Amino acid sequence: MFKKAKKIKAIRLRRHKHILKKIQGTPNRPRLVVFRSNKNIFAQLVDDVSHKVLFGTSTLTKDIAQDVGKAKSKVEKATLVGKQIAGLAKKHKISEVVFDRNGYLYHGRVKALAEGAREGGLKF
Repeated sequence: MFKKAKKIKAIRLRRHKHILKKIQGTPNRPRLVVFRSNKNIFAQLVDDVSHKVLFGTSTLTKDIAQDVGKAKSKVEKATLVGKQIAGLAKKHKISEVVFDRNGYLYHGRVKALAEGAREGGLKF
């Protein structure tokens, strides 16, 4: 089982490498990076020009902990994180981002996070 998990991660990282060749975050249009673990999902806005993470949020963030606790599924939690990252972006006067799915397939939790961010007002 361990070898299979290692192989899946290697495939995802190779896919991510190809994606990074095509996209880049700028101060005006940062890159929205998604990372998902088995239980949680994380989102960050990254400025690739200055090599800095502007801000981020996750299912572990205290701001949305109550809402995440009430959510029934991981997909609902991902939607909440998407709305949270969109709210933080509005506070920092960011309206457009480049979506980086980090090598994950665009379905399930990754898609839910993207749709939540769009509902919150971000444009991809």
